[in-house]
Amino acid sequence: PLRPLQPKTVPKRLGPSQRKPYEPQVPRSMIKEIFRHFVKMPVTRDAFQIVEKCSERYFKQLSNDLEAYSHHAGRKTVEAADLEVLMRRQGLVTDKMPLNVLIERYLPMEYRKLLIPVAVSGNEVIPCK
Repeated sequence: PLRPLQPKTVPKRLGPSQRKPYEPQVPRSMIKEIFRHFVKMPVTRDAFQIVEKCSERYFKQLSNDLEAYSHHAGRKTVEAADLEVLMRRQGLVTDKMPLNVLIERYLPMEYRKLLIPVAVSGNEVIPCK
């Protein structure tokens, strides 16, 4: 017996409202490089996966806290002062260990030049605000 042809059902595509929002992530290679720098010994894959999950959660919490600080101040932009308040609450920045000392200790020179004002010849201050 001949059966009539039935149309194939096409799976529904997810509309823009049904898609998961894209969340940018810190590249795995960067996390691995930073972690290797501070550990200075071999790390197993399982341990690295745990470090990766922890760093993802840490940055997610960090961004939520910074968003809350700027929202509380009535701003729509996160400023450097918000980050300094957060680091102070975490105990990283204290009266004995200011933010500039942390920047000088842990960041390379090209980032230090961008973050810490320096007086140069001609009575100019770099970076200018």
